[in-house]
Amino acid sequence: MQLFDKFANIDRRLLYLAIGLVVAIPIVLKIKMPIRISSEVRSAYETIENLPEGAVVLASIDYDATSAPEMTPMFRSFLRQCFRKKLKVIYTGHIAIGLPLAQFDLDMITQECNAVYGEDYINLGYRPGYTAVMIGMGREIRDFFAVDYRGVAVDSFPIMKDVHNYSDIALIVDFAHGLTAEYWIQYVVSRFGVRMFACVTGVMAPSLYPYLQSGQISGIIGGLQGAAEYEILVGQPETAAFGMPAQSMAHILILVFIVFGNIGYFLSRRKR
Repeated sequence: MQLFDKFANIDRRLLYLAIGLVVAIPIVLKIKMPIRISSEVRSAYETIENLPEGAVVLASIDYDATSAPEMTPMFRSFLRQCFRKKLKVIYTGHIAIGLPLAQFDLDMITQECNAVYGEDYINLGYRPGYTAVMIGMGREIRDFFAVDYRGVAVDSFPIMKDVHNYSDIALIVDFAHGLTAEYWIQYVVSRFGVRMFACVTGVMAPSLYPYLQSGQISGIIGGLQGAAEYEILVGQPETAAFGMPAQSMAHILILVFIVFGNIGYFLSRRKR
């Protein structure tokens, strides 16, 4: 009985310390855990695997630093898979501060995979307008992106030679922490018929399942769990796969605190 009373009145600083330890220890020791591959992540992975060599993929970076721990491992795995398959990647986005953030990962993976700028990938940069830009690109990409992020004419790059609109793009992959993925589906996929899957934060993933079930998107990679599954499929587990044990242990500890804290609370009420 006294144990439950103590849990109900425990110093919150001890709770923070306990959470810090259960998060830090698995990361420091690089503890591994089995990761089950979900059907929606496997479907996203196979969507890229089934593309022919030389196909063009549009990657939209629609997240910022607040979501980077979840989104970064997805983006890195996506780039590795695309360059391994010898696909062409067009890189753009609708959140201005997201593009420079992901540029670090783009530079790292392109160097790792020996991808050549202007031939294997291109950074078109940011344009304001959200849905207006999305819809307008269905007519002509150069209406909005006549130059790349450095101000060089896109027509000077081989990758853009035969790419004018969504008819020339095999797949759209949106990396989003908000509603941007739904904008892509509602304004582009439904209108122009281009294939798409979404890489989103854990809290956004549930809202996209109706689009997956209706066949409007071919897959969902959601949250750290989805990122870890994707890393396993690509064959290079990194931050997401090693982060899952820490996240899982933290969730278990929080549930223990909730259960014991509530038991202590109700027992203390009965005493009164």
